[in-house]
Amino acid sequence: MNAPQRLRELLNVGNLITAPGAYDGITARFVEQAGFGAVYMTGAGVAAANGFPDYGVLTMTEMAAAVAVLARSVQIPVIADADTGYGNELNVTRTVREYEMRGVAALQIEDQVSPKRCGHLDGKEVVPADEFVAKIAAASAARINPDLVLIARTDSRAVSSLDEAVIRVNRALSAGADIAFIEAPRTMDEIALIPKLVNGPCLLNLVPGGKTPDLSLDDVAGLGYRLVILPGLLFVSTMDACDTALATLRETGRAPTTQGRVPIGERFRRMGADEWDALRMRTGAAGTEGR
Repeated sequence: MNAPQRLRELLNVGNLITAPGAYDGITARFVEQAGFGAVYMTGAGVAAANGFPDYGVLTMTEMAAAVAVLARSVQIPVIADADTGYGNELNVTRTVREYEMRGVAALQIEDQVSPKRCGHLDGKEVVPADEFVAKIAAASAARINPDLVLIARTDSRAVSSLDEAVIRVNRALSAGADIAFIEAPRTMDEIALIPKLVNGPCLLNLVPGGKTPDLSLDDVAGLGYRLVILPGLLFVSTMDACDTALATLRETGRAPTTQGRVPIGERFRRMGADEWDALRMRTGAAGTEGR
């Protein structure tokens, strides 16, 4: 069973799929090892890992390379941010094909003007609805594997209204999208209303400190959402941990005592050392035969 099929199987079960955000092989492995059924490749996190803010400055090829790292690092489905599709319908077509070749299970395309901004920042702009729907239709047609899951994201709630956002995602679903993603609803009432007004499965983005009220996963499931992403969970946790460790080193002259909490062998094991050690044993033994 390939990655898109595994994700569709999870969607068909009907339970809420929780996909914490990852931005490299380390964080993707942590998500899988924690027992989650899917991982979300966060565009903001990938931008940060490359030294940039989430201002849409990474190219499609840079993002596709990040997709490849995540997909090869884990067995669980990877849901990937594809920003605006990086251009018109032709660019969207190439984006889908490049992501698909790298093993992604799902990708999202949004309706912001390029270069886009983080969905929870002010100053966003969106393209006309017809242009957005045309991109979604192109993305749907570009799929080589029909099981590849296509997520249509609109940021029009911040620019216009919730009504406009619902209209856009419903049109996107009719054009071939599988999941609707209305970014940054402002109130609990709006969060509760979206699954009732949208003609398909819905995704909710939880960004503590952002424009959307914070909810528990049980609350999200109870409201009828099928997929929840937490893009900043590991990025922000890593930032906090790094700041604390570096401050301790600077102020005390010693590395934090937490540095020894995970033995060095265990650190490598969590990155797949057992598999590589076994491979070395097999190939090393085979290479000595007949000498």
